[in-house]
Amino acid sequence: MTPLTVGALIEVEVGAPAHGGSCVARHVGQVVFVRHALPGERVLARVTEQSKHFARADAVSVLAASAHRVVPECPVARPGGCGGCDWQHADLGYQRDIKATIVMEQLRRLAGIDRSVVVEPLPGAGFGWRTRVRFSIDSAGRAGFRRHRSHEVEVIERCRIAHPLVESAAVESTRWDGVSEVEVAVSVGSGERIVRTAARRGAVMRVREGVALSEQAARRSWRVSAGGFWQVHPFAADVLTDAVLTGLHPRVGERALDLYAGVGLFAGSLAVAVGPSGHVSAVEASTVATADAAKNLADLPQAHVVRADVATALAKPERFGATDVVVLDPPRSGAGGAVVKSIAALRPRAIAYVACDPAALARDIASFSLVGYGLDALRAFDMFPQTHHVECVAILTPTAGSELAE
Repeated sequence: MTPLTVGALIEVEVGAPAHGGSCVARHVGQVVFVRHALPGERVLARVTEQSKHFARADAVSVLAASAHRVVPECPVARPGGCGGCDWQHADLGYQRDIKATIVMEQLRRLAGIDRSVVVEPLPGAGFGWRTRVRFSIDSAGRAGFRRHRSHEVEVIERCRIAHPLVESAAVESTRWDGVSEVEVAVSVGSGERIVRTAARRGAVMRVREGVALSEQAARRSWRVSAGGFWQVHPFAADVLTDAVLTGLHPRVGERALDLYAGVGLFAGSLAVAVGPSGHVSAVEASTVATADAAKNLADLPQAHVVRADVATALAKPERFGATDVVVLDPPRSGAGGAVVKSIAALRPRAIAYVACDPAALARDIASFSLVGYGLDALRAFDMFPQTHHVECVAILTPTAGSELAE
């Protein structure tokens, strides 16, 4: 197999979508991951990278277009442009079909599970939804976003997926001297805004405007301080809470564990469900998030906040006692085998796993299968339209015939 030359133009038939926002093609026997293409298309693609086992390319000319292709609304959602919107060239319904295919493929490949998946839309349109945006600043002080797999900044006039409240901060029309990154977070319910900046990429961000946001979800108010985590889609917190509670069916008097609890969204909803006779432990490592969680859960004496690394906290399971239900919402990399084993050791009757990465979810489901828990239900949500990201809520229960099911 002769390696492809970076910059070369190749004509390929585009195959199935791949995790990460590209499609799989082959050229003279070599796998090529092609962006800005859709399954079934024939395209002229420019090679952007060549590795030992595969190449990457951008579709620069569509020779035979898919019926699902649309003209991107954003002028920089193009080859060599912004790296954020992976699927803006596909209609929204087909974007969800692509994401469903990815989730099914990851489950099949990494967990050995064949399951039909439907990605559910959230209320609202496919644009103007993102309430938290981090802009990159170029050497001239202009705002934009990094190109795909690059440190180069694509300067923009406005972001089509950013919420209007984010755009009202006028980041793109401001000159940012001595700044590398600008982050804007807004609350749609309260209209509040936080703006933070960093002098260089990866540096500590400094607050320029705002202190905390007041969010509304699950019929409660939530304080989210600068730097704290909250879902970026305005409807995501409500949708995920409903999916978790519907899947777990928490009962009055039960004991629950919320891992990677953030500001306490799931813990608060669980505490209401189990009532004063129940008990909820919310485990979170972030000092900022646990301070917010303590305030958010102050009116629920059955809820207790534990500031600790999840793996470290689970190493002493006696601190939690008998556990009926568990929620875990780990970072994109997943929970990992050690955390999975520790959760299974608590012998909960049901586990709700909230995942933003289908590959990490599938790997952890495979780990759960080794300790007596199987996938009982799965819902997927299109919380990030135009991008390749998809959110899943998996419900795991003791495998039939295992000692956990007895």
